Amino acid sequence: MADIEVPSQMREDWNARAREDAGYYVAFGARDQDDAAFFATATETVNSLETELRRVPAKHRTLWKGLEIGCGPGRLLRPMSRHFAEIHGVDVSDEMIALAKQKLRDVPNAHAQVCDGARLTAFADASIDFVYSYAVFQHIPSRDVVQEYMREVQRVLKPDGFARLQLNGLPRSMDDQYTTWSGARFSGTEILEFAQQHDLQVLALEGASTQYMWTTWRKHAPGWSAEQDGRTFAEFPVRIRRITNSDSSEPLAPSRGRFASISVWVENLPSDAGLQHLRVTIGEALGHVTYIGPADNVGLQQISVVLPELEATGLLPVELRWMDQPIAPPTTLRVIAPGPSVPRLRSVTDGVNLVAGTRIETRTVKMTLEEIARPFEIEAWVNGLPVAGLEYFCVDPRPQAFEVNFHLPEELPPGSYPLEVRIGRRKLAPVMLYVTA
Repeated sequence: MADIEVPSQMREDWNARAREDAGYYVAFGARDQDDAAFFATATETVNSLETELRRVPAKHRTLWKGLEIGCGPGRLLRPMSRHFAEIHGVDVSDEMIALAKQKLRDVPNAHAQVCDGARLTAFADASIDFVYSYAVFQHIPSRDVVQEYMREVQRVLKPDGFARLQLNGLPRSMDDQYTTWSGARFSGTEILEFAQQHDLQVLALEGASTQYMWTTWRKHAPGWSAEQDGRTFAEFPVRIRRITNSDSSEPLAPSRGRFASISVWVENLPSDAGLQHLRVTIGEALGHVTYIGPADNVGLQQISVVLPELEATGLLPVELRWMDQPIAPPTTLRVIAPGPSVPRLRSVTDGVNLVAGTRIETRTVKMTLEEIARPFEIEAWVNGLPVAGLEYFCVDPRPQAFEVNFHLPEELPPGSYPLEVRIGRRKLAPVMLYVTA
């Protein structure tokens, strides 16, 4: 599909989806939801966005202007409007914008409008304080169009403004065929390189190699350069106050596996520290920094670090470096041997109406399994009947999580039945399905 054709195809496809069932295609939940159920699906995403807003105290946000790219019918605009004096939403679909205007008619500071599908021409340079986008770029079938949007985000942000964006980070392959549903993909490295080229400080890059990769950017003031802003520990008395496991409050981490990540709690971190230039070493190995959080009420900032696969265990030195220079006295982390891999069934839902849970309404089932080293060994039975045609793909390589989809056996009538799953020689605990049709 030529890039010049992408916006018109996006508008056509998303107008059709809006007419069919806007709530379903926007929220990936159930069909034919009422407004209360539809807006309730925004809670988790809004909580994530509000965490990023804490980077700037509320008293300094009284006149802030926000912008949502791909606002759809206003699912996020409504709750996010309480944080801004003025908030705008754009969408390529005029059908979606018509719905947004209807659903937001009682929110006077929220404004929705149609955009051309690649640019933010309605907004002047350096006019927006906070830009966000969720489940939008992953539906754009052109890397060029997504990159144009990213350049536009940099253009419209004010100096010291922030962006919180979600992209599809699944690995690319030579036979990828992008559509307006399964869109373009980007690696974490590409996002870091883009930010470096466009004078953006990266504060978060989470979920790399997954469909839901999130990044947070801060726009630097004109003329800023990290290479000209190197600083030493003596100039900035940075301190590592504590280190905990990212999944618990324990002061230790395994040397590899799903729980091999830490939170480093730091005070006096330079405000310009970003993922491009901040390094954390554990022993002789370099950790993978994924997140630099806002300061908490006592001034500590969380630095999230995924550990490399370590050979050594015991007390290992941890060092914080900025511009390749140590900026804090080193401390230690207790590294332990990893536990055994234990496959587990994380969730089971209807394959279409995801909020239906184990009530199977469409005769399709979606499972998510974790710690699966050999997905080709997955087998399933419903009421003793073998399931054929399992389709699976990796959704997160670190916990080795796989999404598995299948159709119920044709001969199975409505009723309650056990779902049994086996991975190789390991049998998981059965789950009851309630088949309605």
